[in-house]
Amino acid sequence: MILRGHTEGITNMSYFQDGKRFVSASSWDRTIRRWDMQSGEEIKEEQEVGMDDDGGQAAVVSRDGRWIITSSEDDNNDDDDNDGGCDNLKAYEVETGIVRRFEDYGSESRIDISPDNMLVAGARSESEIVQIWSLNTGKLVAGPFRGPDEVGVVRFSQDSKKLAMKSSMGRYLEVWDILTHKLDARVGKSGYCEYQNGPNFFTFTPVFWTDKETIVTAFGFIDDDYLKMIYEFTPSTLETVGAPFEGHTKCIVGLALSFDGALLASSSEDHTIKLWAFESRQLLASFHVMGLSILTFSPDSRQLAYASLENIYICNTPPDILASIEPATKGQPTLPKTDATIERFLDLSHPSLLPLLLIDIHYRRLTQHQS
Repeated sequence: MILRGHTEGITNMSYFQDGKRFVSASSWDRTIRRWDMQSGEEIKEEQEVGMDDDGGQAAVVSRDGRWIITSSEDDNNDDDDNDGGCDNLKAYEVETGIVRRFEDYGSESRIDISPDNMLVAGARSESEIVQIWSLNTGKLVAGPFRGPDEVGVVRFSQDSKKLAMKSSMGRYLEVWDILTHKLDARVGKSGYCEYQNGPNFFTFTPVFWTDKETIVTAFGFIDDDYLKMIYEFTPSTLETVGAPFEGHTKCIVGLALSFDGALLASSSEDHTIKLWAFESRQLLASFHVMGLSILTFSPDSRQLAYASLENIYICNTPPDILASIEPATKGQPTLPKTDATIERFLDLSHPSLLPLLLIDIHYRRLTQHQS
């Protein structure tokens, strides 16, 4: 299945918890779109509640499916004229279309919703400060949490009591206690970096908290690392846990952890998507796609969605990979199937896509490592 509607690259996307709906945002075409995952069609009535009127930078769905939080960067925004509320951060109630705004908000573009559906965290573009609002009232309730460098990613812990912040260069990571406003741990260093194996760049590769309360993200410990490896951290100390995920040859641009914590997917500037068994770090599959950016798993792990240029591709996770992690996924709800598998993820009825999206199809079962 291919979701078509954006005219520029996708910068953010996520499933609703029921797996039947999907939301995507593009800061380039300045739209936020919602999709019916059974038909693959855009839900046009969403435009009637103004979801794309102010431009799209990010869109996040609350776990209860009640709210979509959107943010956008407005070059013409003047905080002095904000009157205590800013159009750039909004909460849309899905069922009613009611719009809620947040006080004292600037052009925050890095956002997250707490797992208990109570809090919204946001960091302004090119700022080292994160603040937290009540989703119910729109009031500012915590912060500022100040890092040493521009914030690229924010993420609540599973119990909604901690906040992880990673720099836009991917070279420092912090964990804060939301209630006490105290810094629990920090790893890495701040400052602009001249990467030896690639250009200077900014990264918004996600941070994930696992069910065992560890943190997973792509990270650069040394100047020539160029964010090619994924690490697991202990939040209290930010010491690494186990071996890193190694295999990419260029910067990792997308990361997705399945809801059951069994599968990890990564996308890279080396034009590959890789599927990993999380606990063993085993590389299960690798395939080439041009123009890759972000990706995400469906709530039942049976679908992998990835963005390539302006389109979103929905693939079924290969059955043998699901079987290899069956104990972790057993009992999960079944979502609607698509007619695309990872082996057949390109819609061949559109051959004009071939030069851009699939210069070199390369799908490898790594059975030699599965002994």
